[in-house]
Amino acid sequence: MDFDVVIVGAGLVGASLALSLKDSGLKLALVEARHYIHETEGWDSRIYAISPGSAAFLERCGSWKRMERKRVSPVLGMRIFGDDASSELRFDSEDAGLSELAFIAESRNLLHGLMLEIENQENLEVISPASCQGILWEENCIELDLGGRTLHSRLIVGADGAKSWLRAQTGFEASPRPYHQNAIVANFESEKPHQGIAWQWFKKDGILAFLPMPGNRVSLVWSVWTEKAERLLSEPHDRFCELVEEESGHTLGALKIITPPAGFPLRLLRLDTMVKPRVALVGDAAHNTHPLAGQGVNLGFRDAQELSRVLLGRGAQNDCGDYHLLRRFDRARREDILSMQSTTDMLQKLFNNEVPGISLLRNMGLRMVDGQGWVKNALIQHALA
Repeated sequence: MDFDVVIVGAGLVGASLALSLKDSGLKLALVEARHYIHETEGWDSRIYAISPGSAAFLERCGSWKRMERKRVSPVLGMRIFGDDASSELRFDSEDAGLSELAFIAESRNLLHGLMLEIENQENLEVISPASCQGILWEENCIELDLGGRTLHSRLIVGADGAKSWLRAQTGFEASPRPYHQNAIVANFESEKPHQGIAWQWFKKDGILAFLPMPGNRVSLVWSVWTEKAERLLSEPHDRFCELVEEESGHTLGALKIITPPAGFPLRLLRLDTMVKPRVALVGDAAHNTHPLAGQGVNLGFRDAQELSRVLLGRGAQNDCGDYHLLRRFDRARREDILSMQSTTDMLQKLFNNEVPGISLLRNMGLRMVDGQGWVKNALIQHALA
């Protein structure tokens, strides 16, 4: 047997899973189609809100300390607004007895920390660049064809993203439901300081959010209907900045673009199961959700944590690909994923909706939650995981 576990996809989730198994005694391979090169110039438009629970996981993996900390910004509070002039929901880390609610970090900074730590991992072979060509089940293993090399492994894990090759090749039934929205991302320098606050505006035709970055910088995530997204992306940068300023009520003053806007389509993906005999899916390969809560990557990190916990606690079972063992992972992750997908799906439908009377109800709901301290604390505790 070549390996105990082969992980396909060396993104954030796949790399963190590999690191979480560094003391497992298992022989691992991490297969990635692209050659990793760390970019050092400018800022990355792919920004993530990392929960304290995910940060603690990355700390245990050894990668959190490897990151450039000057490029990480804490979230000290959140301001969420409805589509009228009076509805607001506020969260503050100090009121909750916390040092921060989350951390904002660039994708490439997170990945750089993971890859630096992986360089020292003795039980791991990184195979990159390598293109997966085919897969074949055998009696006691699964065979992965890389074109010039064939790997045999007890377990293959798909961490290869929303368009997962492994998911398609292994027969998982996937019927994603499009939101008919695109998320537009861009980074700006702002005239006014953000004070560590994450801002979010729910509107009838979309959801706009600012995430605080180091210095007077913010990252935009603006989810709008596809037709509007195409118009926005075609605007000159100066005009695009003006439109973002208007939509955000000039909260941070004038904006200067530092990474050009880019868009990607949004969809909901639910699978009946994340596992098959000798196969498990994690991260975006297993589930997609609306980005309005900023929890997509955190769901993926929790997948990696749980799968590593199951493999490390397998006891006398020496076959990592045993279906009954993998079912423990699938059952443990089901509630968390379904809860987040259902919540974000409901909020998207509730706010991006022009049915008469809905606006009154949704804005009233924001005000009611803001007035109930125990509800806010429950929401914060859920977001900390």
